[in-house]
Amino acid sequence: MQPATVDSPPRPPAHRTPARATALLGLCSVLLLLLVAARWHPLITADDAVARATHRWAVGERGLTHTFRILTDWVWDPVTMRLVGAAAAVWLVWRRSAWWTAVWLVATCVLGTLLQQALKAAVGRPRPVWPDPVDSAHYASFPSGHAMTATVVCGLLLWLLHHHGAGRTLRRVAMICAALSVGGVGLTRVWLGVHWPSDVLGGWLLGATVVAAAATAYRRQEGVNASAAVGPPS
Repeated sequence: MQPATVDSPPRPPAHRTPARATALLGLCSVLLLLLVAARWHPLITADDAVARATHRWAVGERGLTHTFRILTDWVWDPVTMRLVGAAAAVWLVWRRSAWWTAVWLVATCVLGTLLQQALKAAVGRPRPVWPDPVDSAHYASFPSGHAMTATVVCGLLLWLLHHHGAGRTLRRVAMICAALSVGGVGLTRVWLGVHWPSDVLGGWLLGATVVAAAATAYRRQEGVNASAAVGPPS
């Protein structure tokens, strides 16, 4: 007599997971955006307390502050991150002839940058001002462009590695590098006194929303391409 088997619940279509992540992350991003725009007192108070504490440390720890300036201006700078994304797009075309994927990658990075700049102009949040600054930055404060750009580029590359079945070792190394880059750049922006903590959080949330939305679009386009390749039933 064969043992009874328990049917596993049906798995949702592949595109639903990134779609649900997009909705959740988008909701969190909009909520934070509204709180920042309305200058919600508990959020502003928490931002101020953290910013003042980290600025005192930055003034007192000049060596560490100098290291953070190098990291934020050269290693995790938005220009550097975009160049990494562009290099990945070139590799996709050169090694795999993956034109569609390369265009998707570049277009998502461009759209993320446009969204970031539009929100900065719309919210117009002033940056922290200190009598003894250790660094300077331009344009409005929310969201952090460094945090959002790093999240978008690293998130897209991690998703591509996972989606195309890269080796486990490569994926683990990429995840460690991405976590250090995304987390590290957020820390440097607050430490150097050029962003409020909620600016960084907003950059992370918005960047993750862009990645999730792009992954949803990619999977749907894959489905369309697969259906076109099969053709109509005879």
